[in-house]
Amino acid sequence: MKKVTKAVIPAAGFGTRFLPFAKSVPKELIPLVDKPVLQYVVEEAAACGIKEILLIISKGKESLLNVFAPAPELEAQLEKKNRLSELAEVMETAQKVRITHVYQEELNGLGGAILCAEEFAAGEPFAILNGDTVMSSSSGVPVLGQLMEVFEKKHSTVMALEEVPPELVNRYGIAGGEMVSPGVLKINKLVEKPSVEEAPGNLAVAARYIYTPEIFECLKVTKPGKGGEIQLPDATALLMAQGAEVYGKVFEGNRHDIGDKLSFLKATVEFGLRRPEFKEAFASWLSETVRRTEEGKNV
Repeated sequence: MKKVTKAVIPAAGFGTRFLPFAKSVPKELIPLVDKPVLQYVVEEAAACGIKEILLIISKGKESLLNVFAPAPELEAQLEKKNRLSELAEVMETAQKVRITHVYQEELNGLGGAILCAEEFAAGEPFAILNGDTVMSSSSGVPVLGQLMEVFEKKHSTVMALEEVPPELVNRYGIAGGEMVSPGVLKINKLVEKPSVEEAPGNLAVAARYIYTPEIFECLKVTKPGKGGEIQLPDATALLMAQGAEVYGKVFEGNRHDIGDKLSFLKATVEFGLRRPEFKEAFASWLSETVRRTEEGKNV
C-alpha cells in the first residue's frame, strides 16, 4: 500500500461554542500566542511527510486560505527590513506542502465533510486532521507520525485514541477492542457519544486518523445519526462489518481542542510557557494572579 502523502483538514463548521467571536473569525484562526491553530495543524502534517493538503471549508471561511497564500507586500517589507527569520516563518509551511480547498455545501457532520475529499484522495490512503485541534507530542514523534508507524505495519485504517474519564465518554466517539501491542488497539466496536452504560470502554477517538479509500463507499451508504449528521464512526463500523481491520493508537502527548473554551485557555498558558523569551515573566505573572484571585482581590 502507498505511503500516506495526502491529508484532509475539515474546517467547515461554524464554531458555535466560540460565538460571538466565531461569527466574524473562523475558530481555526484563534491564535496560540502568535500562530493560528490551523497553522499548527498544517505544520504537524508537513512534519510527517504530507505533501498535499485539502482544506474543507464552508462559505464565509475563505480567510482560512489566506494563512498560506502568498503575501507579496508583507514579504517584500520583511525582506527590506532584514527581518529574515520572520520572513522564513511566514513562507516556510507553504513551501513544504501544496494546499487546495473544496466547499462543503451541506454541513452534515464530519462524515459528510470527508465525502468531499473522494476526488482528492484518488484511491490512496489519506490522513485526517481536525482543523480546530492542536496535538502536542511527548515522544518526539508527532501524533500523526505515531499513527503512520502503525499504518506502515498494519496497512489498515488507524485512529488516534486517548483515555477519558468514564463520566465524559458521552462527549466522544468511543472505541472498544483488544490490545494487540503496547498502545495499539484492534478495534471491534465504535460508538458515537454513548452513555456510560453503552460505552465499550473509555478510549476516545481523538482528532487524527488515517483511512484507506474504502471508507468513501461506506460513507455514501451511512445514514445520518445523532444530530442528523453523517457520523464517521458509523461509517467506520460499516467498514469493519465488511471485514476491514481498524486499529487505534493510544498516542503519546496531549490534545488541545481549541473549540472548547477551557481547553483553549489551558493551551494558551501551556504554549505561552514554552516560549523562552517570556516564559519566566509569564510564569511569575500567572503565579501572582492565582494568589490574588485566591485572596479575593481584583486581578
